[in-house]
This record gives sequence, C-alpha cells and structure tokens, in this order.
Amino acid sequence: MIGLLRLAFGLLAGLAGGWLPAAETRDLPPVDRVSGPPPGVVVFASPDREKFFCGSPSIIILPDGSYLVSHDIGGRHDRAGHTVLQASTDRGASWRQVGEVSNQKWSTLFQHRGAVYLIGTSARPGDMIIRRSTDGGRTWTDPVDGRHGLLAQGKYHCAPTPVVVHRGRIWRAFEQFAETAPVRAFGAFVMSAPEAADLLEASAWTRSNALTHQRDWLATRNGEWLEGNVVVTPQGGLVDILRVESHPAIGAPFALPGANARIPRFEVAAALPIAADGRTVSFDPTRDYLHFIGSEAKFTIRFDERSGRYWSIGSKITNPHTGYAWLYTPHHQRNVLSLTSSTDLRTWEERCRLLRFREGQVVTKEESRVGFQYVDWQFDGEDLIAVCRTSWNGLNYHDANFITFHRVRNFRTLTLSDSPPALGP
Repeated sequence: MIGLLRLAFGLLAGLAGGWLPAAETRDLPPVDRVSGPPPGVVVFASPDREKFFCGSPSIIILPDGSYLVSHDIGGRHDRAGHTVLQASTDRGASWRQVGEVSNQKWSTLFQHRGAVYLIGTSARPGDMIIRRSTDGGRTWTDPVDGRHGLLAQGKYHCAPTPVVVHRGRIWRAFEQFAETAPVRAFGAFVMSAPEAADLLEASAWTRSNALTHQRDWLATRNGEWLEGNVVVTPQGGLVDILRVESHPAIGAPFALPGANARIPRFEVAAALPIAADGRTVSFDPTRDYLHFIGSEAKFTIRFDERSGRYWSIGSKITNPHTGYAWLYTPHHQRNVLSLTSSTDLRTWEERCRLLRFREGQVVTKEESRVGFQYVDWQFDGEDLIAVCRTSWNGLNYHDANFITFHRVRNFRTLTLSDSPPALGP
C-alpha cells in the first residue's frame, strides 16, 4: 500500500510541472459525505452547519504552558463577526471557551511584554484594530479610537499570519481593498511599531506603501495576492510572503509565463522585500515569485532555530488541471494538508502529508464538503501544535463547521513515507 501511495505521489509530482488537460464535468466526484467526528480534537463545532461557520484560527502557548486559541465565526446569525477565545490546560486534549469579542475578524494572537494581543480587522473588510488582554484572553480592551487600538479606518483585509519581532520593531502584514479596482484587488503592505511602544496607540505604528498584483504577470484570471506572512530572511532582512491565486486566465497557457515558467502553476507565492525602516515594500515579477507548496490558501511560515529551517503547513493541490471553468478550478481543492520545509525560503520540500481526503480527484465548491485549511501552528518541543479550519460534511469545503486541534509529533524527522492513510470512503 505504501508503495502504491509513493507511486501516486510521484505521478502527481511529475504532472505538476507540465501541461494537463482541462477537467470535464463527467470527471467530477460524487458529493462528499462523511460521518463521525472530524480528525483531531474538536475545539469548536458549529451548532448549524447551514448558517453558522467558523474560521481564522490562531494559537499561542501561554507562559504557564496552557494553550490559547482564537477563531472567528460568521454566517447568518447574531454572533456573526465575533471572535471566540478557547483555552486548554491539558495540552490540547480538551477545550473550553474563556472569552468572546464582537466586531473582530481574521485575527492573530501574539504575546508581548506580559500581555496577550489580538490584531486583525473589525469586519470583512473593516478597520485595522488591535486589542490587549492581561488575564489570558478572558477580557479585552475595546478599540474605540486611535489611543485604544483603532489603527486605521477603511476596508482592510488580513489573516492569522505571524507577528514578528525583529530589530527592535513588531511587524505584521495587511492588505487593503483597492478603491478603484474590483473588490478582490488587494494592496499588500506592512505595519510596524517599536517594541517599547504602546501598541494600542495608532501613532506608534508605521505603514508601508501598498502594492497590488497585476494579472498579466502570471496570466491569471484575477490579480490577487493576500494573507501575507512577515518573515525574517536568512540574510537578516524582512519579506512579506503572500498567497497568490494563480488559476489561469481563460485560454492562457497552463505554464506560467517568462522567467516563472519553472514554477508549477498553483504552487506560486510572492515575496515582497520590506525596507529596514518599514516604509517601503517592493516587488519584481521576474525574480520575487517563489515555488511554494500550499500557496493557493492561507499558510503560516515560522523559523525553527533547532533545525535551522523554515516550516509551513498548507493546503496542497494534488490535481493541478487547467480547470478554466470556475466550477472546478483546482484552487477549490483543500482536502490535503502538507508539512513543508526550507532552508532559504526559495526552495521548499514536502516533508509529509498530514491529512488526506480524495487527494487525486477534481473537487468543486458545491460537491466538496471536506476541507482542511487556514492552519495556524506553533513549535512545542519536538512537536508542532496546530489549529485548523475544518469542514467535515459542512455546507461546502469552504464554509467550515469545525475548528480542530492537531499535534504533529516529532515533526523534524517526518518524511512522505510517514503520511497517514487517507480519510473517508
């Protein structure tokens, strides 16, 4: 069985770099129907999968060793737009809600100088906001103005991506909806503040310029990059590494154009260099794209000093057909989670497939009701601990009905041969 899986992985990897024919409607799978609990430990379960969705999980380890998770909730009910705080005192075996705030979306938990912070937006899209808690996430400040956490008003976007401390400053990536472009045209930028500053003071934060992605750079249907990770490079600089939606424009060649032809479509991310003063980001489309597995959905990148490597967990596309028709473009596939690693941020390798469900089949938003996505994670000794936005027989793969917790044991030694059996029928 393992040999067959390795053969399948090899065939898929070989196909990823070349042209593949478009999927046809007759190739579509049956509607996903799974039973029983989802993989992992349930942190939160939707009370109504048709109307009540959950997403944007973030996780930290508190000084006392307990775990704190935030996630937002959406849908058609009176708690939509809230962020919920969940805690575990038994290393993730059980969870209980400890707090909840309204008007908070797409947020990252982080710790600084004895306090816990939650940074994100007030809505989807919304104002840039930050809150502080001094009691482990139970109560939070209210971002009512520029002195109490309202960083900027407008239409902003982000995801639970890392907050980084580097060279005396705190860094976080955001995007802004372009006013004169389609609603999904994101201008990528970074915010930074001195470590010693009051992080609730808007005046403490410096904002860079914002750059939008151009469709002709990769011959894509949409010009979208989003959900950036601020990462310290091996050379000691900073980059904003963004997810890039690279499904091709109608009639465009499957291969990426020009200098980026070596990168498989659906595995391309963008790295925007950040100036040392935090005021400028830049991008050169001939050199600043990366081959990055899991780049079609939100990912988290962190550096591990013990191994000297960068690590990420992302939703891998294992069926990279052309899929011009929106119904079944490959970016809908979020049923395979891969652990990846790099020493230089440019060359990434797949180390293990952590969760797998129908990994070789075409999926659609309507028929696929299983999704593992938007994972956030932390190092915990020899292990990784992670939280996942999980759709398990949800309304569809995207509108998740669970937040789940996972422990990846001895992650530094894992290989593809350690990938667990596929889930589901």
